[in-house]
Amino acid sequence: MAMWDRIKDQAKGLQQQAQGARGGGHGAGGHGVGGHGGRPGSGSSGGSKAQLVSALKSQLTSLKTELKSGAYRDASMAMCALVAAADGQVDPAERQHVESLILNNDVLQNFPSEQLRQSFNKQVDQLAYNFQQGKHDVLQEIAKAAKKPAEARAVVQTGFVVAGADGYVAPAEEQVLREACSTLGLSPQEFGL
Repeated sequence: MAMWDRIKDQAKGLQQQAQGARGGGHGAGGHGVGGHGGRPGSGSSGGSKAQLVSALKSQLTSLKTELKSGAYRDASMAMCALVAAADGQVDPAERQHVESLILNNDVLQNFPSEQLRQSFNKQVDQLAYNFQQGKHDVLQEIAKAAKKPAEARAVVQTGFVVAGADGYVAPAEEQVLREACSTLGLSPQEFGL
């Protein structure tokens, strides 16, 4: 547990830097996971958020040997699907982009790529068919990771890393990450949300 406390402290430090850099406010608009180009005024806030994403990615990698359960795998794929569909829709390019991020994620390489692909696409299909019902089902899948706090945090970190892959976490993505935190019994502030 001492390692997790150290990781949390690092993330909090980066979070405080990010809040200081953006003056505590949030920019409007954004491009989501499949965004194209930067957003106006991204300046140092984008860099700070990128630092936080980088720190979370490093933390996940350090836990790679511990994150091998089916619950983590399925909850992470549900989290990635929820982030990809955060705005209520997923275009094919966005789906392909997130799938690529998943398959190239160091920690998720603990699992066969076909399992990851099938699970992710199943969750995205549910969300695309009926977003509200799909969101409910996906959050139930995410909730299965709540039994192990380290896995629960890793699920949110995975979602954050995917959401921030383009250097910006959109407001809709932040909202679904907060909902996942609530589902898992975690504080959104722990992740800078």
